[in-house]
Amino acid sequence: MSEPELVSVRILDREYRVMCTPDERRGLMEAALYLDAQMREVREAGKLTSAEKIAVMCALNMSDELLKLRQDNHDRSQRVDQRVSQLAERLETSLGQ
Repeated sequence: MSEPELVSVRILDREYRVMCTPDERRGLMEAALYLDAQMREVREAGKLTSAEKIAVMCALNMSDELLKLRQDNHDRSQRVDQRVSQLAERLETSLGQ
């Protein structure tokens, strides 16, 4: 595994230095760009000026998004499992005849 290195990212006009491996760098940069865009959107849409409050609002929005995606994934997984079971039953029935 590669050695961690210090990477600088800019979020809402502030620089942050984060340790990550070279393999993680691209993901970190994409996450930082996404967070920066979300924080700017929250700042422009509301009356929030405090970076801390903007960050908390973004965290709430992202948490909601994550929970919805997890639920969608769970629902999809259940539908796939149900369909596989139905197909297995049909196959067993067909082979049994």
